[in-house]
Amino acid sequence: MIRDTLTALLNIYGPTGHETAVSEAIAGMINPYVDEIRRDALGNLIAVKKGAGKRIMLAAHMDHIGFVVLDADEKGYLRVTNMGGIKNRVSFGRHVVFGNGVNGVVHYEEAEFQPADTSLDKVFIDIGASTRDEALAKVDLGDVAVYAPDLFAMGGCLCAPAMDDRAGCALLVEALRNLEGCPNEVVAVFTTQEEVGLRGARAAAYHVDPDIGIALDVTLCDQPKGVRIAVELGKGPAIKIMDRSLVCDPKVVAAMEAAAKEAGVPYQREVLTAGGTDSGAIQVTRGGVPCGVLSIPCRYVHSACETIDMGDMEGGVKLLTRFLMTAQ
Repeated sequence: MIRDTLTALLNIYGPTGHETAVSEAIAGMINPYVDEIRRDALGNLIAVKKGAGKRIMLAAHMDHIGFVVLDADEKGYLRVTNMGGIKNRVSFGRHVVFGNGVNGVVHYEEAEFQPADTSLDKVFIDIGASTRDEALAKVDLGDVAVYAPDLFAMGGCLCAPAMDDRAGCALLVEALRNLEGCPNEVVAVFTTQEEVGLRGARAAAYHVDPDIGIALDVTLCDQPKGVRIAVELGKGPAIKIMDRSLVCDPKVVAAMEAAAKEAGVPYQREVLTAGGTDSGAIQVTRGGVPCGVLSIPCRYVHSACETIDMGDMEGGVKLLTRFLMTAQ
């Protein structure tokens, strides 16, 4: 079931600020399992499963990174900037697609570009146009291209663009299906604009005013000579201790670990030296919120081949369900 949910969500166009189609798909999936669905001014999808206990806010972001059109040159090549954490070194030669279906290829000015350059000044998208007017007749200034959907399997792993954070969205959808008789009030928020500063979560948390906040996201993991982190693909979901955006509440961490043990789910502790999640915004809302993060290990984050293990996803659903049923 979770594989089907994830597959459906990965194939939807939804860069930062353009999450409507993702929101509509998720609303259709969760409608039978919640008591209330609404959207706020920032486009966050907020679903409530009523209960008399703690109000627990869960946040999984719907948006993913992209390339924003700044202009087109006289030969019809689109000049772009980043929407979120685009990495040059994994983008060149990649197939991208715009919201209106126009396809393109990302490349760079070979004679001018330096391998260490992290800006997009020398980067362009070729959409098969031969003049500026032709290019801007196909796409407009401010339109956003994303890595084209390309889901494939490698053993027990799935690889695709937008795994960050459709994996978290799928995890939350599946958990909501398991909450019959849950004593707590669960507020599932599928957030917008996480990739550009946790904006949707910040607005939603102020309105929800939760007792506990949990973000569901991907995290870095083992790959040769990568970021130093003791998280491995296929060894279970990760319970975050800290990242650049927050230090998780020790009581929330302990409760999540207890839930993992009760559910029989192997888990890993995550200490991340870079990056952040929606919990970083939730934690500092109003007078402060005790927060934690449940992470899905992911290789090649912010690339066209973000890679997760389906066993980690299945374990994440069980852990999260148990936590929501037992949190006090």
